[in-house]
Amino acid sequence: MIRADHILQVRWTAGSGWQTPQIAPYQQIELDPAAAVLHYGFECFEGMKAYKDAWGNARLFRPEINLDRLNRSAARIALPTFDASELLKLIVRFVKLEERFIYGKPGYSLYLRPVIIATNSNLGVTAPTAALLYCIACPVGPYFSAGFKAINLEATSSAVATRAWPGGAGNHKIGGNYAPCIAPEKAAKARGFQQLLWLSGADDRITEAGTMNLFIVLRSEQEEQFELITPPLDGMILPGVTRDCVLSLARERLRPSGWIISERQICMSEIIQAAGAGKLVEVFGTGTAAVVSPIRSIQYGDTLVQCGLARHQRAGAITALFKEWIEARQYAVEEHPWSVPVSQIS
Repeated sequence: MIRADHILQVRWTAGSGWQTPQIAPYQQIELDPAAAVLHYGFECFEGMKAYKDAWGNARLFRPEINLDRLNRSAARIALPTFDASELLKLIVRFVKLEERFIYGKPGYSLYLRPVIIATNSNLGVTAPTAALLYCIACPVGPYFSAGFKAINLEATSSAVATRAWPGGAGNHKIGGNYAPCIAPEKAAKARGFQQLLWLSGADDRITEAGTMNLFIVLRSEQEEQFELITPPLDGMILPGVTRDCVLSLARERLRPSGWIISERQICMSEIIQAAGAGKLVEVFGTGTAAVVSPIRSIQYGDTLVQCGLARHQRAGAITALFKEWIEARQYAVEEHPWSVPVSQIS
């Protein structure tokens, strides 16, 4: 990983609140061995990107959604919340210092990682009394450097391994949601799959794929009508920024031509039935890293479900279209309020 040059830090205590922010050269963080983050997982984070448009302007893409989600994640695990508009101003200052790491080419960006951790030294399980908010960055290139590469998923029942559960914290971006997923994903990769498809409940409802939100395109009985489906935000799904982009664009550009845009539960049985009837058109994941990721197949027990792609096809037409639409706004090829020049944020 190539690190950017600086680190943004803001400390907080229960007695004094947020302290004076500092942007300093990249450095190590000192923690007491009894720091609450090391023992009880008081940690949440975000993943967002800065881009450079064709005129050389650094831009942020829907940053308010990331910061609102960071606030909700912090509140869920008793970490301090913050004024999102003030943190955005700090991140803008940080991005301006790191502009040389934003390469002005399509597919390249500066990945920003804001984090909040509990730093108080206490072996008791109590609400944090001291915390650190920091942000680091690294330049990243295209996720698919040689073009799309469709992946194969292995579906896992919630009786075997689960990412989230009713009443849990699966809809928040906290570290504790990620570490438990690594061992089952590692095992799936050893069996030849790239990601796990996380299922929930006795009826094997679809939730997420790896760390991505999932979308399914079905052809209706009438043949000429299509439905774009993604699981609803029921407390077990991370409300992804890219997920919201896809839904917004679909309602704006596909619904007028007769598409049905659905946030609803969908089970593996419905997907298998649709695939058998030739009505499963495409499946793709969405996330900050890849934007969209085409799915070639889903292994569900002894059943292999082909997800609508021809043997040598890298991605479906709808998957590719959403990538084109979203990246046009990220890089300001299409001017839109989602993409904001950092020079205009104050």
